[in-house]
Amino acid sequence: MALLPSRSKYRKMQKGNLKGISKGGNFVDFGDFGMQVLDRGWITGRQIEACRVAISRCFSRKGKIWIRIFPDKPVSKKPAEVRMGKGKGSVDFWVACVKPGRILFEVANVTREEAQAALRLAAAKLALRTRFVERLERIK
Repeated sequence: MALLPSRSKYRKMQKGNLKGISKGGNFVDFGDFGMQVLDRGWITGRQIEACRVAISRCFSRKGKIWIRIFPDKPVSKKPAEVRMGKGKGSVDFWVACVKPGRILFEVANVTREEAQAALRLAAAKLALRTRFVERLERIK
């Protein structure tokens, strides 16, 4: 199951930049434990799905998982051995842009050790550094 938007306003997008730190989604809001990214970069829809599968297999039908990112940016690519020019290539895959501090996944209804093991397996599927974080009781 590939993660991609059902529809988008524009077919292709420019690269953009990833300067600064994450503006939102920096705290564990839904679950008890989370995985926070420490680097900046792109996470593809396939990587997100691989992480989800790794976490759910590790839990073996217990616990709850929240995915806090969604790949909404199209990345275009030209076919191999095509000369320069002739326009931009077609959309190849979709990515989520993440900045340092962003929570990627949250889990609940499992012990701390189970959550750490599952999120370590999921972190192995990503090319970015991550860390394990716990829920912080904040005053609303």
